[in-house]
Amino acid sequence: MSQLIVGIDVGGTFTDVVAADPSRGALFTLKVPSRPRRPAGAFVEGLEGVLALAARGSGAVERIVHGTTIATNAVLERRGATLAILTTKGFEDILVIGRTKRSAMYDLDIDAEGPLFLAPRRRTVGIPERVDATGAVLQPLDEAAVVEAVGRLRDTGVAAVAVCYLFSFLNPAHEQRTAALIRQHFPGLEVSLSSTVDPQFREYERLVVTAFDAYLRPVITSYVEDLGRELEAKGFGCPLQIMQSNGGITSARASVDRPVGTVLSGPAAGVVAGHVAGEAAGFHDVVTVDMGGTSFDVALVRGGRIETGSEGRLGRYPLRVPMVDVHTIGAGGGSIARLDAAGGLKVGPESAGADPGPACYGRQGREATVTDASIVLGYLNPATYAGGRFPLFPELAHQAVDARVAGPLGLSVPRAAAGIHDIVNTQMAEAVRLVSVRRGYDLRGSRWWPWVGRVRSTPAAC
Repeated sequence: MSQLIVGIDVGGTFTDVVAADPSRGALFTLKVPSRPRRPAGAFVEGLEGVLALAARGSGAVERIVHGTTIATNAVLERRGATLAILTTKGFEDILVIGRTKRSAMYDLDIDAEGPLFLAPRRRTVGIPERVDATGAVLQPLDEAAVVEAVGRLRDTGVAAVAVCYLFSFLNPAHEQRTAALIRQHFPGLEVSLSSTVDPQFREYERLVVTAFDAYLRPVITSYVEDLGRELEAKGFGCPLQIMQSNGGITSARASVDRPVGTVLSGPAAGVVAGHVAGEAAGFHDVVTVDMGGTSFDVALVRGGRIETGSEGRLGRYPLRVPMVDVHTIGAGGGSIARLDAAGGLKVGPESAGADPGPACYGRQGREATVTDASIVLGYLNPATYAGGRFPLFPELAHQAVDARVAGPLGLSVPRAAAGIHDIVNTQMAEAVRLVSVRRGYDLRGSRWWPWVGRVRSTPAAC
């Protein structure tokens, strides 16, 4: 009997499963709610569910290819590890200084442009050591300072450490010794070394990608290990492969060794699918749009070629990782609508996720989300949502929009819902412009085909 190839995408709100039987040309699909507290549970539930649809057992699966937004959502929602940074003494402000660029030139109250949420200044510690621009050691590593600093940081709740010493890409000895000391004295801490993650010059970019790697390491490690135990317990002995940010795949073990490589795993898979669908329809120039429960991802395919690069961005932060050129913003079906301190309506980047999820899920969610607004406006049919397998409660959506937005603003519920959609649509349209018009590509004309991929929560605006 022929073997199945299974693709599974775990998003912030839903987990989508596809099982393909190439020899018979059969395709089976299933959508189940994600489980934010234990994503591996939704993975296995979806896997078993799609096999039931195909009337096959665990032994029929040849391999599983997994695209995940676990890393993306952890960054967007600031749910990574409590992180500390060790750097060369005297260079503790690299993350704060960044490239000294200002995204808003005339904003007198602008905050630092670097990703300070990764590790505030109090958790960035300078270690006495120095390597020069040829790789020669000018000052030996102060091992006692490493042990003292990490012990103090661990006592404050730090779970991961990013180590980024000056010129370590030329001579990694001090970083490697630092990692050995941490593992010897504090075996429970995760460690990422810049000489391993990104052994290239430019201190700010190297520190950022190393910090993101450490920030995500406990999240990805816990997830992959949990997934491995679940699959083994259910009798799945097939290889598990993880989609990478560059559009390729790697083993689950390799993804744990360098978790930052999965930060755009799910979005990259969507672009690859969009490219294939566009080619099949006869279009070589495609805009791919992927709206999930938490994030909204846009990419450009030109001349039948997916745009990739050795460095990308996650939001406004540089991420020196080979990746498909995807622009990601925190605007999904679960994005929460709220009023700011001045009474203005904002949407995202915070998301209600899958648990409790939007109010209309009936899981004690009280926040008004884009999905709730879609229910109010009639854009979603509660009877057919997720193939009719997932019940929705329109009355709860109306109550949430009324309580959180319409009532405080003195608007009708439909008017408030329309305002939520106007804002999120504007954000999404700007994301499309960013990857196209702002780069000099005119989307007018019949050669461009807008392909909407993996719409998991609410209709995307094209």
